[in-house]
Amino acid sequence: MTRATPPPVPAPPPPVSAPPDPARPPASAAVDALVRDLPADGLPAYVYDLAALRDHAAHVRTSLGDRVELYYAAKANPDPRVLRALAPYTDGYEVSSGGELAHVAAAVPGRPLAFGGPGRTPEETDAAVRAGVPLFHVESARDLRQLSAAVERLAGADAPPAGVLLRVNLPVAGGVPATSALAMGGSPSPFGSDPAEAEDLLRELTGGGHPRLRWRGVHAHLASGLTASEHLAIARSTVAWSAALAARHGLPLPEVNVGGGMTVDYTRPGDRFDWAALGAGLTRLADEHPGTVLRIEPGRALTAYCGWYATEVLDVKRSHGETFAVLRGGTHHLRTPVTRGHDQPHTVLPVDAWPHPWPRPTAPPEGPVTLTGQLCTPKDVFAREASAPGLRAGDRVVFALAGAYAWNISHHDFLMHPKPGFHHVGASPDGDGITP
Repeated sequence: MTRATPPPVPAPPPPVSAPPDPARPPASAAVDALVRDLPADGLPAYVYDLAALRDHAAHVRTSLGDRVELYYAAKANPDPRVLRALAPYTDGYEVSSGGELAHVAAAVPGRPLAFGGPGRTPEETDAAVRAGVPLFHVESARDLRQLSAAVERLAGADAPPAGVLLRVNLPVAGGVPATSALAMGGSPSPFGSDPAEAEDLLRELTGGGHPRLRWRGVHAHLASGLTASEHLAIARSTVAWSAALAARHGLPLPEVNVGGGMTVDYTRPGDRFDWAALGAGLTRLADEHPGTVLRIEPGRALTAYCGWYATEVLDVKRSHGETFAVLRGGTHHLRTPVTRGHDQPHTVLPVDAWPHPWPRPTAPPEGPVTLTGQLCTPKDVFAREASAPGLRAGDRVVFALAGAYAWNISHHDFLMHPKPGFHHVGASPDGDGITP
């Protein structure tokens, strides 16, 4: 374990006893105040609540216990201050490209990295070896041979062997859960090696032809959108398969990475993944395999809750009996609702001032309002038929759960609108180690 000693852990949030209103997720007072104070031309803006992120990460870390390692999947949100805020609670970071490798290494220097992802280029592999990345998720025979050749050419004579986790596309008993948001395994896919080929791949890795590589275990990220019980069932199956593989080859099993994919429910933003149940179940599983370290690599479920996308209503109009509010920005900034096909949870901050001489466009006092952006496409929709009676031009709308797979997956340059601002509240006393 390489974590720094984290601060005291706050009590976990109380359980949600009734479905919260998906249109009214609460923001912290600091986020609320900042959004209200921003000038109109300072919108849209992303706001990241680093204090809320640290509290959540501390709860996750404590729930997992000492037998489970926690790597953050940087692809979810690579904001430097987000990466730095997570450092005391994580054992390392998972990166999936040469760009992510350079970015994360600069943001959190000296932290352990694991390099994953399909289709790694020779240039990316070379850069990772030069950077001293200690662990690689190897997805194919080509991937293995490319890594071996790079280590032979570039690693110093005294450098330790590069660690290898074989990524395997394992079958899922009963199939991937129907509620899963994405399936990366359990069926034909470009991710990982086929289980039938894993035997030969392991035999090649450990047969003496790659002396600068070291078998570390198995990686299997098979699905996302999983509940704790679903994740545990897949983890137990993955560890059992990995242990049997290692035993057949007379090898120890140092590590098994059972992936991420913990569910985030955009329709019930007050609900959280059951980290306590996952931690307890993984600890029991680790106790059954005392020589094996278990690792998870969540992304969305760590950072989604710390991010907010704030904007302003530009216009309100009626069309064929329906009401539409056109907001500054659009899904070229916040792609999440289009990608996942949901209504983004949000709250409205009324603004009483109206600086223009013309009448203020206003939604009817009853009936839903569809929230759209500025793009020239009918797909530019944040939320359909939202509950926003009386919504007015000039009011502010703050979209929750915008801390993961949001700005960084969006098509920023479509129509060449201005980029959003970025703000951070709740910084630690050292500013989370990053200059704004």
